[in-house]
Amino acid sequence: MLKVVITELEYEKALDIFSRSAGFEFIPTAADEDSVAQALKKSGAAAVILGVRKYTDKLYEALPEGGLIARFGVGHDGVDKAKAQAKNIYCINTPGALDDSVAECAVGLMLAVVRKLVTHGADLKNGHWHNCGGAELSGKTLAIIGCGHIGLRVAKICRDGFGMKVIGNDLNKPAQIDYYDSFCESFAQAVENADFVSLHIPHIKETENFINAERLAMMNRKAALINTSRGAVLDEDALYDALSSGVIAAAGLDVFKFEPYDPQSPERDLRKLRQVVLTPHIGSSTADACRRMAESLITDLRLYTNGQYGKMHLLQS
Repeated sequence: MLKVVITELEYEKALDIFSRSAGFEFIPTAADEDSVAQALKKSGAAAVILGVRKYTDKLYEALPEGGLIARFGVGHDGVDKAKAQAKNIYCINTPGALDDSVAECAVGLMLAVVRKLVTHGADLKNGHWHNCGGAELSGKTLAIIGCGHIGLRVAKICRDGFGMKVIGNDLNKPAQIDYYDSFCESFAQAVENADFVSLHIPHIKETENFINAERLAMMNRKAALINTSRGAVLDEDALYDALSSGVIAAAGLDVFKFEPYDPQSPERDLRKLRQVVLTPHIGSSTADACRRMAESLITDLRLYTNGQYGKMHLLQS
């Protein structure tokens, strides 16, 4: 029986899947690195399932040679692949399992922003009836920054479902371009006339603070920025300044530099701005996506147990 340490939140997200998977002993633990490392050492487990937190040292010391790190999700910037590789530790994730959930969250944020759903709802609960209008998504222009699987799913929903014009922007032209009205490698060109700019890029060294003051200034003043990718790709202070000064109109954010959300600068707290919709990194946290992620991990854990490493969803970088 393979012992697998798993962070408590991820275990609870798919308890029914994990609890009835024969051949594994799942050991839930707190998500901080000290607790994970201690659980690995105490149990002698060779595998661990992690959430979005960053793990820098003790995790890799606690895992045995040839162990396994599994990300309950897609983004893997919290895993130090170099340290894992140095100890021949396998690293996997669950590609494709959360595409629909994150894409729908991005579209939901667009609707929440353009119809002011959060502020109107809060006002009504506080006894204020302000029946002021918003705008439609229909006929608007959307720039998708990062044309991977999730970006493509957003493009399909917005073009087919809302009749939006969709512009794709990426360093490389995607294989599937059917759902983009146009594609360009220039960020400035992609966003100059866009009503919405939706981010779907990974957090790597080259994308740290990718959306900064300079790129925000390239957007038009009526635009709303949507981020369901990674918090670190956005300079939150620059966004606060842009929103406060009218450089752009609004924002919908599901991810942040520090989670739980903690402002980069205390005086630039995005929670104080009415034109911002904030959600606590819920993009992939649907029951449907959690089930798919758990099932994907169970499949890969069985492959790992059988020594079929090449068939697992191995991380490439």
